[in-house]
Amino acid sequence: MDIELARTFLAVVETGSFLDAADKVHVTQSTVSMRIRTLEQQLGRPVFERSKTGAKLTTAGIHFERHAITLVRTWTQAKLDAALPAELYASLEIGAVPSLWDRFLIDGLPDLQSTLPNLAIKASWATTEDLNQQIEAGELDLAIMYRPRNTTGLVALQLFEDEFVLVSSDKESGSMPLGQNYVFVDWGPEFRADHLLNFPDFTFPRLQMMIGTIGLQYLRATSASGYFPRRTVESEIEAGSLRLVDDAPRFAYAVHAVFNSDQEDSFPGQAARHLQGVARTLLFGKS
Repeated sequence: MDIELARTFLAVVETGSFLDAADKVHVTQSTVSMRIRTLEQQLGRPVFERSKTGAKLTTAGIHFERHAITLVRTWTQAKLDAALPAELYASLEIGAVPSLWDRFLIDGLPDLQSTLPNLAIKASWATTEDLNQQIEAGELDLAIMYRPRNTTGLVALQLFEDEFVLVSSDKESGSMPLGQNYVFVDWGPEFRADHLLNFPDFTFPRLQMMIGTIGLQYLRATSASGYFPRRTVESEIEAGSLRLVDDAPRFAYAVHAVFNSDQEDSFPGQAARHLQGVARTLLFGKS
């Protein structure tokens, strides 16, 4: 089977329409239609029910979806492995939300490389929504995120619980933490929902940042406040350069390593379990 047929099929599944799928795989809508017709001819069954509102999977399409994911993943991995030098025998693509790189994955990668020395690692960051799509489509081997979707065929191994706390570089304990110098760092949909629930009167931030590392640098440069993972600010709280706002709400989210269930005993599963151990030692001092 032409791998582009499976890739195009998955694009239609993800977007729900042939037109949007065409944009995703960078071809015309007629090319998408032709590929899906070819796929259906090869399978001997229709995989989509077409309507004015979009495309819906048939029973045959539902059954084929997991095989399409495996096909795309296997082909992607095969291309990567074929290009590896002799001393490396496999590659691993890891994606994570930005907040989990600071003081966790960045610190844990050297140890992971030492444990799996013949493994080539490609690391990237993305939003929770994109990570869910990429791991389900087989574009990633391992996704590190909060609240993954419950998807058949995927394993979500809990690594640790991440606590977000409000800190301030303003030494005056009576200053308003969500006042004019508050920095809203966008930590993702889970954080946005909890922030809105706990601060319903907070309308629009004067300063909003999409990258936590930059937000923390801003607090170090001027008197301001913001929410950050406790693991990233713990040392500065202890040193007194940042003040923990004790009476502010705290938000906790479980961190998961997500990988395909048929790779539990191969590198993605091994890496996930190793990162679980890294979390215990790096964040909690447990061996």
